[in-house]
Amino acid sequence: MQDLPLVKDLVLIGGGHTHALVLRMWAMKPLPGVRLTLINPDPVAPYTGMLPGLIAGHYRRDEILIDLVRLARFAGARLILDRATGLNRAAQTILLQDRPPLPYDLASLDIGITSDLPDLPGFPENTMSAKPLGAYARVWEAFVARSLPTPRIVVIGGGIGGVELALASAHRLRQSGAQPQVTLVDRGRQLLPQMSTKSRRGLQTALTAQGVEVLNAASPARAERGLIFLKDGRTLTSDFTLTVAGARPQAWLAETGLVLHDGYVRTDANLCSSDPLIFAAGDCAHLSHAPRPKAGVFAVRAAPVLLANLRASLTGQKLRAFQPQKDYLKLISLGGQAALADKWGLRAGGPWLWRLKDRIDRTFMAKFADFPAMSGPALPALAVQGLSEAMGDKPLCGGCGAKVGAQGLSAMVAALPQSRHPEVLAGPGDDAAILRTATGVQVLTTDHLRAFTCDPRLMARLTAIHALGDIWAMGADPQVALAQIILPRLSAELQSRTLADIMTAAAEVFTAAGADVVGGHTSQGAELTVGFTVTGTAAQVTTKGGARPGDALILTKAIGSGTILAAEMAMARLPGLILGEAVAACLAHMLRPLAQASRVLAPQAHAMTDVTGFGLAGHLFEMMHASATRAHLWLDRIPLMSGAEALTAAGEHSSLAPANRAALLGRIRGAGLTTPRGALLFDPQTCGGLLASVPQRLATDLIAQLQAVGDTSAAIVGQVTTGPAEIILAASPTGD
Repeated sequence: MQDLPLVKDLVLIGGGHTHALVLRMWAMKPLPGVRLTLINPDPVAPYTGMLPGLIAGHYRRDEILIDLVRLARFAGARLILDRATGLNRAAQTILLQDRPPLPYDLASLDIGITSDLPDLPGFPENTMSAKPLGAYARVWEAFVARSLPTPRIVVIGGGIGGVELALASAHRLRQSGAQPQVTLVDRGRQLLPQMSTKSRRGLQTALTAQGVEVLNAASPARAERGLIFLKDGRTLTSDFTLTVAGARPQAWLAETGLVLHDGYVRTDANLCSSDPLIFAAGDCAHLSHAPRPKAGVFAVRAAPVLLANLRASLTGQKLRAFQPQKDYLKLISLGGQAALADKWGLRAGGPWLWRLKDRIDRTFMAKFADFPAMSGPALPALAVQGLSEAMGDKPLCGGCGAKVGAQGLSAMVAALPQSRHPEVLAGPGDDAAILRTATGVQVLTTDHLRAFTCDPRLMARLTAIHALGDIWAMGADPQVALAQIILPRLSAELQSRTLADIMTAAAEVFTAAGADVVGGHTSQGAELTVGFTVTGTAAQVTTKGGARPGDALILTKAIGSGTILAAEMAMARLPGLILGEAVAACLAHMLRPLAQASRVLAPQAHAMTDVTGFGLAGHLFEMMHASATRAHLWLDRIPLMSGAEALTAAGEHSSLAPANRAALLGRIRGAGLTTPRGALLFDPQTCGGLLASVPQRLATDLIAQLQAVGDTSAAIVGQVTTGPAEIILAASPTGD
């Protein structure tokens, strides 16, 4: 529960090493009254020091990536997965690629640099840049998997990064049984002139041993598929071209009006830019008082000073100066598990240095691996019997995971009086109430969700899509929406910002759906809750009842959102799985509206509903109960969100899942029910897909139509048969 109001917006732009450490330290001692936000285009941030080890095959991908989703949850920060494109300093807003400008009271930049060569003909289309590192790592793994016998690699850029990646590439390909031809293109006449003679000699020995050819005084001119043309007329054949040259600042910094140095944000000793409301650190910053090369060690060392100065700026305290070290230990990977060290003109090398580098790197990454587990309030020494059981063993979920269980709701609905109005054709029990009108019917539904994200704009979009689900499930056209919003305690300015975020995002969704937002109600409470009451119109509607024996069951979206969101709330960690990427993919799946799927299915469906809080099994049983039929559900055909099954196997689940399972005791049976895949049948979904009972002869064509409009997860997941209302799990028919 939030006890103090939020009054200021602190925004960290970019998920670089400095900001990652600031977030971790902030989590240990947050500043009351501050809403902390992180903006980054990706849910993960690669640790550059371990990239050569990943390319060489020494590390798994998840071992070198900082999970910004987990980190933001730990820090209590709002995470916005978007790319910053500019600053409006007069309005104090950050311009973003895919959403409206974001206000700030204090901001910090840690957006790194790029290493592509966009001005050279053919390079953007035919080469791979080392930055962003995540994209490079994915493309590289796909290239290695091609298993070419004599792969030709060209690395453009003879700095330390280029040397390390050339050596790593050669090592990895040799380990896979290939005979690579690796060429390192360097525009300088001498490789790494800033290093000592001994270090250069050691690196040249390593390059020769790995069969890497170095072309000095060579510059690229243009690229074609499989060919790199140099300015001196030579042509290189290449199966994979990597650019590590051309390191340059983000272009949009030039439009900010900040004082720059060669395109980088000029900062003073306090890491403050020429604007006192904007700080900068990492590779995007130039330390005017103590210029240093672009190296991760300085970004790491700057983090405590940046945190102290952000807190000082927000509290009116004195700023602190950052004094970077004059030199630093450069540990350079040599492809295999060996490294070379360079500092103060001295040089050393060997496997022991690899072990030292590996220990340093793993120690850094361990800071972002294990966070304290979230726990609920401690029970008092003297408590009423049953309190511990009522609290449960999981944090209370948001979204549909916070819904009341089906058994309690069904008893309440059964006790409601029958409608006395003749225009009410159907009340409680279906996806929406149905009212007769002069031209057909009107449907009416309401939904509200406890926030599971600190981003009110994202929460509004998801809630609007979720609320519209009941309208689309009945084959109706959305008409109007009323908002019900509970805001946490905020200052008047943050109230205005938050309401603007919520209402503009909701209006975008409802307008796209053909509905008008006609008003609503707001209040303040302990936490953010967003809800909408929505109406729709139709000539006739599709209800839950009406499924016929022989029908095919179609599901339009993958399931697993409840488990993934619960795991995110618990900051779960699973080796081999990057939770942040699973969460980002889950949110993208949830953000897909059901309008087009409804248009495809409603004209043909005998019965239809949307899969939400009671899970796939719960909503399927409701359909079978209303239709007096039995369902055979093909467990192996049910589409699952990425990561959901692995998280379930590890013990993660939504707080509502046990109640969903209990509600179906004796009503669902069959092989696989106790497996992780079977457990996901009870997983509560937010913004879930449509579940439709359609004529068997039309099912394959309907799936093709759904795929054509973008519902790529749509699948035939079962069949309706005669019998009592129940669900039988079975393998899909052979050859179907």
